[in-house]
Amino acid sequence: MWMSTFARFALPALQRSTGVAARRVLGAYRAPVPPPSYLTSVQLRGQQTLSSASLPVGRHPVRQVRALNQERMVEVEWGDGGHSLYPFTWLRDNCQCPRCTHESAQARLLLLTDVDIHTGVKAVEVTNDNKVSIVWPDQHISLFDAEWLKKRCFSAAARQALREELFLNDRFFWDSSLVIPTADYQQVLEDDKAALAWLQALKRVGIVCLKGAPAEKGHVSQLGQRIGYMRMTFYGHTFQVEDKPMANNVAYTTGTLSTHTDYPALHSPPGIQFLHCIKQAVEGGESELVDGFHMAQLLQREDPEAFRTLSSLLVDFTDVGADYCEFRLQSKKRVIEVDSEGQVVKIHCNNATRDSILDLPVDQVQPFYRALRSYVDIMNRPENVVTFVMEPGDLVTFDNWRLLHGRKSYISTPNQLRHLEGAYLDWDEAMSRLRILRRKVHGDA
Repeated sequence: MWMSTFARFALPALQRSTGVAARRVLGAYRAPVPPPSYLTSVQLRGQQTLSSASLPVGRHPVRQVRALNQERMVEVEWGDGGHSLYPFTWLRDNCQCPRCTHESAQARLLLLTDVDIHTGVKAVEVTNDNKVSIVWPDQHISLFDAEWLKKRCFSAAARQALREELFLNDRFFWDSSLVIPTADYQQVLEDDKAALAWLQALKRVGIVCLKGAPAEKGHVSQLGQRIGYMRMTFYGHTFQVEDKPMANNVAYTTGTLSTHTDYPALHSPPGIQFLHCIKQAVEGGESELVDGFHMAQLLQREDPEAFRTLSSLLVDFTDVGADYCEFRLQSKKRVIEVDSEGQVVKIHCNNATRDSILDLPVDQVQPFYRALRSYVDIMNRPENVVTFVMEPGDLVTFDNWRLLHGRKSYISTPNQLRHLEGAYLDWDEAMSRLRILRRKVHGDA
């Protein structure tokens, strides 16, 4: 049951692909009901967000159109009996003719200063080829394709569906029962369906482990090029996680790393992190993961005052040293960042780089510590932590805005020094590649 549930909620777009290559992409399994899914088994004990809504597919014949002059909207009645409303001003602003829109760049040429934002409509009709034609008072004519209009319907359901299509905002929340999704490294590099499945799973689950990468440096860069380009930081284009003398980062030691997000000291922390295991430790070094969004949800439920504190107070982070070049970073972040609707969108939590400077009124210091400790205690519960061992050739890709990652202490020998290579990317590049791949694989607009 849980396999088919995952296929339904986590990767609805991929269910349309039923080829042999598609079944092998992400650790193929035998689901109890068709169609086959890309993903390996992912056990989810807990909650998931709203499932994604599917945008209407196929042609949408326009039955009739009319101008509602008092409301200043065009009403479109569709062949299935549904109705959509489009404001006059929005339609004029988004005229698709060559004078108003540069087609190859898909960019607006029409200046807002040249738009009468109180415009009326002189005439509106449906053309023989199922387009909506509008004649404006200045005799300018706009033609709108029915599918273009349907996709941009202003109804709540259509807008929700479009948000999901464009941004894949639904998430699978998880705890220690998660079985990390896996994919074949070489397939992701070579097959568009495999790469699409990887990125969609990465967005929804927050982590995918690519198996079979050669245990040598350079492959995080190769994977980054599959998306576009990597994020340069003060630690270089890539960074080597090894035990180093005079380490400029606590990750470059053999000690325990508490679960954390990387780089909150940056104004905009990297959205995605790659870690490729080249050599594993003789003993120890197990990786730990926590779903920060899920833990924030639990905190809001169990300790709403702590959630309000961490989502409102600004905390100082710092990072000082020299690597690719010298750096002295300083930033202010909310530990739990929420959007205008109160949804958690980023976690900034790093015990090592949280600054001793705490720019708060003195009476807010103790409430902050109480709130942070409450959040950390929830994240440290054994039932919320996924523990696993990276094997040489494993390349873990995960959402640095959502997941907290850590490591147990380890022992290395001169003949077997633990070595991971890491790199960062941003979600802008990954989502751009995802949309391009989706169009290639499915022909989505």
